[in-house]
Amino acid sequence: MDAQSLMLAKAQEALDAQVEERANDKVRVLEERVEKIEPYGMSLAELQTLCRTLHSKVESVDEERYDIEFKVKKADTEIEDLIQKIFDLKGKFKRPALRRVRMSADAMLRALLGSKHKVSLDLRANLKSVKKDDTEKDRQEVGDWRKNIEALSGMKGRKKLFDTAAAQQ
Repeated sequence: MDAQSLMLAKAQEALDAQVEERANDKVRVLEERVEKIEPYGMSLAELQTLCRTLHSKVESVDEERYDIEFKVKKADTEIEDLIQKIFDLKGKFKRPALRRVRMSADAMLRALLGSKHKVSLDLRANLKSVKKDDTEKDRQEVGDWRKNIEALSGMKGRKKLFDTAAAQQ
């Protein structure tokens, strides 16, 4: 056997010994911390006190777990902030000054779609056409609003409105 294979064999033995030692430590710690519970032969009152003590232990462990999770989250956010500050201090990521670019809609579509774009964009083609006669007619019907108010003021005006509404029906 050469030296490299001997070193690998020795490292493997050390790793196996370390894994076995960790397993033994885990069993030992669990035996120290966890009491052996034998509920057989216990009275109802003893079982209730046992449940209460177990419940209080579970609550305390849960509180510790929550506190540790909170500390870990806080540390993670602080680490992220510090990493961001490091990037900012290094100054490697500078944003370039933006320039105004004037392009027509056709040029923009050609830039986005490439040479495949052959349709020209006519913005006025899809607009609704409006007849000028209709707008002029509406303006003539409205007339002077002051004359309409004076004509319809008082009881006579209400009667006129009532009469015109009845006549139209």
